[in-house]
Amino acid sequence: MFLTLFKLEYPVTVQSDGVKLKPEKMIINQLYHCLFEDKVFLFYKDEEELLHCYEVENADAVREISANPSDIETILKKYSQNE
Repeated sequence: MFLTLFKLEYPVTVQSDGVKLKPEKMIINQLYHCLFEDKVFLFYKDEEELLHCYEVENADAVREISANPSDIETILKKYSQNE
């Protein structure tokens, strides 16, 4: 049995001139994020394939996400419950 492994391309990239999105590569209702200019941006595509974009405004949340990006969902839940 042969398994073909491939790396999925992350649809959100940060470049010197800004954030670049590839919505055609996004999975519906999956959260994507990036850090750009000390800001955290969130993106997802809904069932109607509309792209939603948000900026995290809470400075404490931004610091935590910057330090631990793999824990972003836990951090977002923590701060959304505090508000």
